Order: sequence, then structure tokens, then C-alpha cells
Amino acid sequence: MVTVQKDYWYSLVLMMSLYFLKGSVQMKAPESSVILQEGMVLHCLCPWNGHLTMVSWTKKSLSQPVAVYHPQYGSNFAPSYDGRVEFLKTTPMDGSISIMNVTEGDIGHYHCSLQTYPQGSWTKDILVEKKAITTTITIKPDTELMATENDNMTIRCDHIHNGEVYQVSIEKLGAEEGSSNIIATCQMLDSGVELSEFTSRGTLNCSEAMEVSLHLTNITEEDGGLYRCNFSTDSGVQTTTVLLTTLSFQEFRSLRYMLYVYIGGGVVGGALLMILLLTWVNRRKRKREEYKIKLQPGKRQRNHYDHGCVYDRMKKGTRTGARDKEIYANFQIIRAHEKQNQKQKQKR
Repeated sequence: MVTVQKDYWYSLVLMMSLYFLKGSVQMKAPESSVILQEGMVLHCLCPWNGHLTMVSWTKKSLSQPVAVYHPQYGSNFAPSYDGRVEFLKTTPMDGSISIMNVTEGDIGHYHCSLQTYPQGSWTKDILVEKKAITTTITIKPDTELMATENDNMTIRCDHIHNGEVYQVSIEKLGAEEGSSNIIATCQMLDSGVELSEFTSRGTLNCSEAMEVSLHLTNITEEDGGLYRCNFSTDSGVQTTTVLLTTLSFQEFRSLRYMLYVYIGGGVVGGALLMILLLTWVNRRKRKREEYKIKLQPGKRQRNHYDHGCVYDRMKKGTRTGARDKEIYANFQIIRAHEKQNQKQKQKR
């Protein structure tokens, strides 16, 4: 009789909750994945404050809910999960569950739905898969930032939205695949913008244009990692990622020293290359000019100074040669030649 009454009240509460939340806003978190292992936890933590009315977990391969929790009427589980599923309830808005005695039948897509008042419902999809068949997915960040320890840094969620944005959440992805930690959410309500923070690390700003920025002070090594901004719009969930790399002071000094070495080496190498290039160009130009002179001797340039010296020497020699130098002649040969000419004339 107690069981029948419990099922009756459970069905009644379920129908009333669905009817009441039919026109409310539904917000969906990005899908995540979990490796099949003993005691695995399927996280489903609502990012805002309010009154939890019901939590339901469903699986695509099952026709009935895996687990249902109501604050007043308790929990109910599917026969195949009864005794193996437990609601964690770490916070009043936590609908996460843990599964024990896992089998390969637990692999698949799970859907978590949290019904809250007055904001509405918040949902999340989780894929449970085997480690042997998982593929490593490398997330390429949209923005990369670098900071040294004890410095300040602002992480901005910049994204071109396709549709009207009604919620923005920023989370830090963990080292394990599928794990993440929600830092804060910015939600658009009828009364204005509401900001919900879940960590005291840093200061988060949220504008009416749904632009979110996380300001970190005194950065530590743990602040480094991959941050993801989730934009819930009327056309779906859109994400952008930011990779923050933190360096110690010694690492920063070494990096700066190597940067100076590379810059100095590049400047010196560029200067040497420019000198070699100019030398080669000048040498080629000189060889072309010499080659042109060889092909056209008439166009050789005359040295007026050398010709002037030769002309002066020739002029000086003609003027002083006849005046200063003595002239010698053989008179005997001349007389014999004259006599011979006279004899020839007489014979004629």
C-alpha cells in the first residue's frame, strides 16, 4: 500500500512539475564524456541558485528514467540500476550521480535534467565510453595567453554570437577528459543580469551585453590551463576556449634571454647578408663595365694628362733639337756623288 501511494505521489509530482515548467526557460550545458570505470561520477551541478524541485537521469537505450530524485518524495531507480546508483547531493543544486558495479551495459549517452524554481530547467548530456575505444581529442584553443607567477591577467570571453544570448558560463577544464569546474555564470533575467560565482579565485565581470571577463590576481601555477566559455543562445550552445600558460620567474628570464639571443642573431645575420649582397652587386657591375670597354675600344676614356705630357715632350724636342744638337755629315761622299752626276751629263 505504501509503495502504491509512493508511486502515485511520484507520478503526480512528475506531471505537475512538467506542466509547471513547460513554459520556463531551458538552459543546456556543453556535452562531456566520462571513461567507464568503477564508481564513475556523472556530474550535473546547476550553475545558479534557486529551489530544486526534481532531478531526472535518462539513457537513450532505456525507455524509462535511470534515476529520479525529488526533495520530498525521495529517489527512484530503474531495475537495472537499482542499488548501483547514488545521488551525491553535495550542494542543494547538485544532481550528480555515481554508478557502482559497472558493466559494459552502462556505456551510452546519459541525459541529466534539473528542474528548478524560478529560473527553469538546466540540462546536460554525458557520454560514457570505454577507454580502449576512446580517441584522444586535442582541443585547439581560440586564444593563447602567457603570464608569469604573481602577475595579473584578464581572460575575456570574446565570441561572435549567432542568436540571442541568455546565459554565459566560464569553466576550467581539468586534466582528466570530461572533467571541468564551473567558475561562474552570467544569466539574463527579466529583472536584469544575474552573476553567480562558484569560486573565490579571481574577480568576474558580467555586462548587460553578456560579455564575461575573469580577472586573476597573483597568478599561480594552478591557474594555468584551458578555460572554456559557454554561450547559451536560442540557436544552441556555442563555445570558445582560452589557453593560459603560466611561467615561473626563472622560466620567464630564460625565455626572455633566448628571445634576445634570437633577435640579436637575426639582426647580425641580416646585416651580414646585406653586406654580402651589396658586395656581389658591385662586383657584377664592375665586371659588366670592363666587359663593355673590351667590346668597344673606341669608347675608352682618354687620359688627357698623359697625352699632354707626351705632347709637351714632343714639342720641347722639336724646338731645342735643331738648335742645341750638332749635325754631322760626310763631305767626301757628297763630292764623289756630284762628280758622278757631272760625268753622266757630259755623256748625254
